[in-house]
Amino acid sequence: MGGVIARQWEDKIVSPDRIAQMIKPGMSIFIGTGVAEPRTLVKTIMNRDFGNLQDLELVQIVSFGDAVSLKKLRYQKYRLKTFFSGWVSDDAITEGQVDLVPTRFVWIPRLIESSLIPVNVAFVQITPPDDTGNCSLGVAVDVARQAMDRASLVVGEINSRIPRTFGDTFVHVSDFDYFVMSNDPPIYFDRWPVDQVYDQVAANVAVLIEDGSCIAFSIGPLYEALSRHLKKKQHLGIHSPFFTDALMDLIKSGAVTNRYKETYRGKSLASYAIGTPELLEWLDQNPLVEFQGIDKVFDPAQIGRNPRFVAVLHARRVDLSGQVALQVGKGNVATGPSEVMDFFNGAEISTGGRTIFALPSRNRQGMANILLSVKEYPNQCRQCESVDMIVTEYGVARLRGYTMRERAQALIDIAHPDDRPMLIEQAKAQKILYPDQIFLPESAHLYPADILDMHGFKGGIDVRFRPIKPSDEEEMRRLFYRFSDEAVYYRYFGHLKTMPHAKMQEYVNVDWSRTMSIVGLVDSDGQPRVIAEARYIREDHRPLAEVVFVVDEGYQGLGIATYIYKMLVRLAKERGLQGFTADVLFSNQGMMKVFRKGAWPITAKLENGIYDLTIDFH
Repeated sequence: MGGVIARQWEDKIVSPDRIAQMIKPGMSIFIGTGVAEPRTLVKTIMNRDFGNLQDLELVQIVSFGDAVSLKKLRYQKYRLKTFFSGWVSDDAITEGQVDLVPTRFVWIPRLIESSLIPVNVAFVQITPPDDTGNCSLGVAVDVARQAMDRASLVVGEINSRIPRTFGDTFVHVSDFDYFVMSNDPPIYFDRWPVDQVYDQVAANVAVLIEDGSCIAFSIGPLYEALSRHLKKKQHLGIHSPFFTDALMDLIKSGAVTNRYKETYRGKSLASYAIGTPELLEWLDQNPLVEFQGIDKVFDPAQIGRNPRFVAVLHARRVDLSGQVALQVGKGNVATGPSEVMDFFNGAEISTGGRTIFALPSRNRQGMANILLSVKEYPNQCRQCESVDMIVTEYGVARLRGYTMRERAQALIDIAHPDDRPMLIEQAKAQKILYPDQIFLPESAHLYPADILDMHGFKGGIDVRFRPIKPSDEEEMRRLFYRFSDEAVYYRYFGHLKTMPHAKMQEYVNVDWSRTMSIVGLVDSDGQPRVIAEARYIREDHRPLAEVVFVVDEGYQGLGIATYIYKMLVRLAKERGLQGFTADVLFSNQGMMKVFRKGAWPITAKLENGIYDLTIDFH
């Protein structure tokens, strides 16, 4: 039987020139994407001077390849119809050489099935047939099946160097009219270099991704770095348009099990693979990776069934309202508005899902990426009200549920320090921020962003510790108003009833040359909530600092005060201080207990009902 099948398909093998001679003017030719581009056939069509190769339309979901070049398109014998504005086609669209079809990716299969996007010829790269006559589509499923069903001429380019993959990838030799043997290797893609800035952006994103999350990847330095920072996570899932070397590394690390996915459980799901020869070799007959069409991978309903789905998207610019301008040009993959929308919507309906836009605070030319407005920039994602978080190398701005003023302050906090003064003034002029908003330019450069800690306390309470930010003003006000009268008296030695903006903003705008302030945060329904704050303030004439701290009464008795006190001591010693001083009311035995739990000797003087404490670090 195997011999009969072999003779059947081998009889269909013809030369690429023979296929080119079958093409008629005006035909629409579907070609595969990326590594799956049938390069031998495409190069033949593009380079031959046959009289019939005129007024042809090339249909390709995403144009990565070298065969369909802007130079060739300028001859006007061919036009490229694509659904994606990035990579090779971006410049050509600008010059009018490419027809862009704006559409959601999940709808593309329907457009081809209904012939709204006509396909007369399908060029599809495949593996050699096995003994049963089945070939694999390899590393790009996208809409190959729909294109083959609609085409009157279906040609398989057999390439022995592409992997045989699992999923909806198998096609029988009987589905093809002809075969050509590939004369070209697949298109390989080098791994992206990662600089220090992108590495820190990725590190900040990784903190937001919890164990058991399901994530989507694309290509570029952000994702290359993110994979490295996720290797210590547990039970991650993958539901991604693109599978890359970075994802291969992440799976090899053991961080990915796909255990908690609801769709394709136990499998990493993708439509395309883009990467190196090592990646293609690893994917060959690898049961851990499932390739499906874009109607399934981009389907928001399928995406949203996975709990804790995290869409990590690369932004180009962000304004103070949270409006995002997406990337353009080479490297922009699955981050146009139509491509983003499917994963954006999937994250919205996922239980515990979130959408994270990440970018450096400045571009390679040193221009600010966080601006007052991005209205003049193309490729905008116009759903700023649904953006959960913006991340730069300077931290995370959480936007969900925040007012415009709070959003602006949070985004200014993660802008480049040299850009913050101008943003403050612009925001004041536009009445986004209060006219009396305090800003300490020197403190922006001194902010100790490296101080990050997470600790678990009694009752399964996880508290994240970091330095205070100006954008913590509202959370600190809420913390104040949760205090009892007794707690206010213990902290402020008086019966304060209000904490207005003017007073609180002085507190959260810290002079880091003299002061260290650490806040403790817990997640409350997906939002960070400040439940503790501790600080020390250097004295002027001796190597000591006054220390104060407070813990939300609902979280007292868990050891948080003791932990944050010891954290402050460590930070103070690292900065050359030799001890703390503190004033504690005689009746505040809880605070005295915290100090006594420390490993450092205390000298206490009681006068007028107040302990004057000196804690010696030596």
